[in-house]
Amino acid sequence: MKFKEKYFHTVAIACGVGFLLGVSGIAKAESYYQMATVESVQPMFKQITTRVPSQVCTEVDVPIYGQSGGHDKTGDILGGAIIGGIIGNQIGNAKGNGAAGAVIGGLLGNAHGNNRKSDVVVGYRKETQCSTSYTNEVNEHFAGNRVTASYNGMKVNFTTSKQVQPGDEVPIRVTISAR
Repeated sequence: MKFKEKYFHTVAIACGVGFLLGVSGIAKAESYYQMATVESVQPMFKQITTRVPSQVCTEVDVPIYGQSGGHDKTGDILGGAIIGGIIGNQIGNAKGNGAAGAVIGGLLGNAHGNNRKSDVVVGYRKETQCSTSYTNEVNEHFAGNRVTASYNGMKVNFTTSKQVQPGDEVPIRVTISAR
């Protein structure tokens, strides 16, 4: 088959299918608006949960710390000298090792005593401390109306956000299609 023949047959088939669909009514549908009478209205609500923050504050006593170094330094020096003397006597056989160890140990004991200060509570001050806590609050919000209306002897159900009452006339879309 040549290109022109294929083209002709394709166009002829497409036109034939289009004609058959048009005649059969499958492709036909009409829509229009009519008025229906509202029979009943049911409001619909949905629950919305919101986290609500609240702040709680309390006054607390906060300790104030100070340095305490008023202990006996003589004990630190003497303890260091004794330990230093013992270590000095153990190192080597020369005279005076024990005395040298005692002097060095006394100096180290004194230095250690100066560094040995402890923190003590010297008083208290008032301080406000706050924290945030959350509670869940559930509220109902209007979500629309579920409406039952009658049209031409038929019941029609739909939802709307508009305020309607039984007896009101409302427009509805009617679609008619042929098969």
